[in-house]
Amino acid sequence: MADTGRSRALQLLLVEDDPGDVLMTKEALDEGADSSLPPCVLHVVSDGVDALEFLHREGRYAAAPSPDLVLLDLNLPRIGGREVLAQIKGDPVLRRIPVVILTTSDSVDDIVSSYDLQANAYVTKPVGFDRFAEVVRDVVRLFSQVATLPPRVEHR
Repeated sequence: MADTGRSRALQLLLVEDDPGDVLMTKEALDEGADSSLPPCVLHVVSDGVDALEFLHREGRYAAAPSPDLVLLDLNLPRIGGREVLAQIKGDPVLRRIPVVILTTSDSVDDIVSSYDLQANAYVTKPVGFDRFAEVVRDVVRLFSQVATLPPRVEHR
């Protein structure tokens, strides 16, 4: 029987260049650990190049685990979030990994282009820690307790 994610720690990859948003995400998950969230292991990279290296287990990320879920900002240095999303969803091995766009943009063009590139969800970051934390926990709950995740990606 395939491991669908309900009985193991959730491996999350956060692709975010704003240290404040990284900290808020960590705190949201830490606070959620006492409630209904499953155990989560958060991995953080701050740009698109590192995100792709992590996902492909290259260089310093050779021992990285396969994430169950990617939280991806659109506005990133070196390689932007749209290109990262396009590469993930264009890869026959990586495309099963759910990718949630988590960004400050509420632009219709960004929303449409993200879904055109096969994002699994688009979430505009709310202002204020309490609401931000609630949204992060809701996303994790959705992908860990409501939706059924595919088995973790096997690396080539």
